[in-house]
Amino acid sequence: MATRRKFLQEAAWLSAGALFSASSIPWIKQAQAPVIILGAGLAGLSAAYTLRQRGIPVLVLEAQNRLGGRVFSHRIDPRENLVIEFGAEWVGYSHTALRSLADRFSLRLNDNRFHTHLIYGGNYYRPDDWDFSSEWNARWEQLVNTYKQLPEDEQRKYDQWSWWRYLVDNGCTGRDLDLRELMDSTDFGESIRQVSAFAALGEYARNVPESQNQMDFKIEGGNQQLVEKLADAIGRSFIRTGVWVNEVEVLKEGVRVRAKDGSTFSGSHVICALPAFAVTRIMWKPGLPEEQRQALQHLGYARIGKHAMLFRERFWKSEDFDMITDGPAHYVYHGTKGQKSKAGVLIGYSIGDKAMVMDSVSDAQRLALVEASLAPMKTSWRSLLQKQERFYWGKHVHTAGAYAVYRPGQWTADHKHMAKPFGHVHFAGEHLDEEWTGFMEGAIRSGQAAALAVIG
Repeated sequence: MATRRKFLQEAAWLSAGALFSASSIPWIKQAQAPVIILGAGLAGLSAAYTLRQRGIPVLVLEAQNRLGGRVFSHRIDPRENLVIEFGAEWVGYSHTALRSLADRFSLRLNDNRFHTHLIYGGNYYRPDDWDFSSEWNARWEQLVNTYKQLPEDEQRKYDQWSWWRYLVDNGCTGRDLDLRELMDSTDFGESIRQVSAFAALGEYARNVPESQNQMDFKIEGGNQQLVEKLADAIGRSFIRTGVWVNEVEVLKEGVRVRAKDGSTFSGSHVICALPAFAVTRIMWKPGLPEEQRQALQHLGYARIGKHAMLFRERFWKSEDFDMITDGPAHYVYHGTKGQKSKAGVLIGYSIGDKAMVMDSVSDAQRLALVEASLAPMKTSWRSLLQKQERFYWGKHVHTAGAYAVYRPGQWTADHKHMAKPFGHVHFAGEHLDEEWTGFMEGAIRSGQAAALAVIG
């Protein structure tokens, strides 16, 4: 991959809208074979767009019959034009690559911050009525500030700890620890007992005062709007859906890609912008280096389920409503914030084992679990419910999860191997970005970096 400094320089040129001639790149002079990009999520589309900005031919192959990968905007109420996100949702204040693309395509970013309610231990608390203990708040600030001052090699040592163990060993106990589990597992998609302390500290240390934990904005009309704008800019004729690649052969002068339906594609390079699970299902010729193959197999993905409930009235009253619960519903938030309608959607966002349970039960049972979780609110809302829909990423055929989760030891042991180029093959995806794993920002940055690495 390109170095951090080179990536920033190149990205700045691209952000300025600079166009480059393909004839200035030696390997393009010799052959007009396209760069073949596997995956039409934000990583793949960002890579394709970066190359097309320079006049380099591309061919994007996508196994699904839709674009966007884990960006999945859904119009739950066409009559009221209400759009929710079943996939990637949050745009942060610090997500400069995504915000730059949104500006370029004249996409509006709407405020998507919330004021969080809490249900804990059978009690309901409004946003200003709950907090961590003053002792833990002071300790938390000290820990984060100390971490920021550490050299990078010292920071990486925390990769050997789970986030739960780090918190406990630094004085987080009782109610404070319970609240950190509920809040932080929502961010990482699995229990804090399974998350690397290095991954967790890195995210929280990068937060800025202007941000609400990088859950600040959402693209008006749905995050899918960015996907469609990128596809238009690349050229729809250079994107093929329904092509499930199952073999990549790295040749002396280029690459050959084969799909399950028998079709074959030749190119100069491959940018593999697939999640780790999908990468391991491809037959690589020659085989991937053993450490790279094992690293890809080790990486886990968050089990996240979204349960959307459409109501004829927004009984929660406040547009910036969200709630953390210690019940099976886990986290509930207003999924149609700012969208003009009397109707609205609450989304139950469950993670890990809770997501598996919520997916396995019937609609009636699922609704009963939500009702039990919200019971301390003492609000009657059943009669306002119009319909419910759900999406569980843990069973997705291509990803087997929502986004990458680095468990203790995995970042230092595995990350560097997954990102290594393999002959004429370069890799991209949110799981490879060093700063914004799990976010659309990470996918975009990794796609841009892979494209720049191909150019050299």
